[in-house]
Amino acid sequence: MLIALPDADHLLHARTTQRLGRNASGGWAFCPITENGCVRIMSHPGYPHPLPVRSVIERLAAASGLLAACVLISCASPTSYPPTAPPTGRRPPPTEAPFKLSDLAKSDIDAVAEVHLRESIASAKLLMEKLYRRNPRELRKSDIATPESAVARAFDTRYAWRFAELSSLRGSDALQIAFRPDFTGDRIFAFGVGLGSMIATAYDDKTQFYLTDSLDAQRLYNAARNIEIAAWKLANARGANGELLILSNEMSAGSPNLSFEREFGKLIAYQDALALVMAQRTNRTIRRFTQGLATAVFLPI
Repeated sequence: MLIALPDADHLLHARTTQRLGRNASGGWAFCPITENGCVRIMSHPGYPHPLPVRSVIERLAAASGLLAACVLISCASPTSYPPTAPPTGRRPPPTEAPFKLSDLAKSDIDAVAEVHLRESIASAKLLMEKLYRRNPRELRKSDIATPESAVARAFDTRYAWRFAELSSLRGSDALQIAFRPDFTGDRIFAFGVGLGSMIATAYDDKTQFYLTDSLDAQRLYNAARNIEIAAWKLANARGANGELLILSNEMSAGSPNLSFEREFGKLIAYQDALALVMAQRTNRTIRRFTQGLATAVFLPI
């Protein structure tokens, strides 16, 4: 019935519309989960005449006037990522977030997942910006003027993590490009795109989560292990001349700089903690892997 209501070509559309007209005064009710299922079916390519997600939601709201449909419309906002995280010690205290209509379709775990993703992306952007300042030669390999502009381009959702200079590779494939001795392009850009897109993939390339969403605990766990491997490679990968391909931590006796290690530690902890939460939520066991970092390979996500 719910599918027939917004679909004018449906065999039962006329009868459903008439029934709604006769009984609307008595009240109609559908939960957000049911309406979400309707949207997924009508927007699926296998549906006889599929529509864009937003078109389905707008038709549903217009046909039924249901509050849940309005909630779904508020959930259909474009994907965007948070700003770069401030350095350690300069992060402002948390503030109370204003209530949004879309919050009605979220569980507490959905809100937790959003916080973990937001902090992970913010830390990934901070790492990329810091690496540019530590390795200014890499920025000069491109026509981008500032580290901030390079970070903004890498995390611009319009590109979907696909860049011609990286052969449209993302995730661990892009990370491996950054550590190839024969790569002559911007290693920091490749590293930032690889790290950011790997995290995004672990979160199903979403920035908002709702009652019908369920993240894969294994993918989150694998992402944490891959971040460990990326951090190790960053500190140890060397070129033919024996010099580090990318400079990061500074171990000088006078003023050691371990700020990169701290951000990587946060990233790993975010993924591990959420992996445990999602495993408990879905009653699934995480397959744990043991690898020596020197010979480790990136795990699939």
